[in-house]
Amino acid sequence: MRVHPLATDAVLAFGALVAMVVGSFADPHGPHGPTFGTRTPEPFSLLLMLLGAAALVWRRRRPRTVLAVTCGLSLLELTTGEPRAPVAMCTVIALYTVASRTDRPTTWRIALLTMTGLTGVAMLAGPIPWYAQENLGIFAWTGMAAAAGDAVRSRRAFIDAIRERAERAERTRDEEARRRVAEERLRIARDLHDVVAHHIALVNVQAGVAAHVMDKRPDQAKEALAHVREASRSALNELRATVGLLRQSGDPEAPTEPAPGLAVLDELVDTFRHAGLPVEVIVQLGPAEQPLPAAVDLAAYRVVQEALTNVRKHAGPGARAEVSVVRVGPSVEVTVLDDGGDSADSAPYPSAPGGGHGHLGMRERAGALGGSCFTGPRYGGGYRVHAVLPLG
Repeated sequence: MRVHPLATDAVLAFGALVAMVVGSFADPHGPHGPTFGTRTPEPFSLLLMLLGAAALVWRRRRPRTVLAVTCGLSLLELTTGEPRAPVAMCTVIALYTVASRTDRPTTWRIALLTMTGLTGVAMLAGPIPWYAQENLGIFAWTGMAAAAGDAVRSRRAFIDAIRERAERAERTRDEEARRRVAEERLRIARDLHDVVAHHIALVNVQAGVAAHVMDKRPDQAKEALAHVREASRSALNELRATVGLLRQSGDPEAPTEPAPGLAVLDELVDTFRHAGLPVEVIVQLGPAEQPLPAAVDLAAYRVVQEALTNVRKHAGPGARAEVSVVRVGPSVEVTVLDDGGDSADSAPYPSAPGGGHGHLGMRERAGALGGSCFTGPRYGGGYRVHAVLPLG
């Protein structure tokens, strides 16, 4: 309805035309209430109903113009129609549209003018007695249309105000969080600068002294090296204290073993094989004298680890996986495939476009190196993870 408002209004206009035409065949003064088929509308009344319904197609684009046109058509019907046809239904819809799209004072000025104008003409110039219920019905229907439109406008304004306050509060929270993060980063940067600048400058000076007097005055060189060792120890302690401020109380201690890499890929794959997941591995990294950068080595290992973990969690029984780590020109391509196993018993992979946290972590690792990571289902079943990690 919001994407195609003109088509929606055309459907509404057609429905109003059908309702007016059907209502024009009803006699409201039957012995047992309204009866159909006892009267027939005049051709001029049918023409007025058709014109009024056609005007409703543009009710959102030109609401006041449509209201003026439908009021004119209704006045013609009220003064000439016998039997009278419900052309005023077009005015009711047009008045509701105006009321829902303007402010309250304007709504009630227009509504009172429309209500009194149509009702007054119907009572004074119509072919039926002034006290007929049809005349009072015109007043009631136009009044209800104005009230309903005003209520809808008020509700929209209330919802918009709530949404605006929520968005403003969210922006305020985000700005406050960014401000605090910036202040904390600036403070930590100042601390790190003070620690590194002072101690590294001292280390540089003492190392220069030691190099200068190493041959002629070894005792003085030893003393300078002792100062280097003391300054470096102090720098490490202060750096540890500064970085410790970033850790939370429940965080585990930093590991002391070297970061894992593709050198221990076989051990990683063996853990999944022992868990019942057959894995085939292909590693082609070129000459041994061209080792991978440490960051690329760690990222490739983590991508394989996370991808195999997802296979173990989401693929069905009997699933098989294939891992390939290949150096292709200036980058390393990591690919992990699985066949899905028994899909009837498999747990679904994350269906959101971004995947789960593991997928996000793989993409962030690849993006931090200037690479990319694609994850998605394979044609015919299974899943595919493909990461490109630049070596530069």
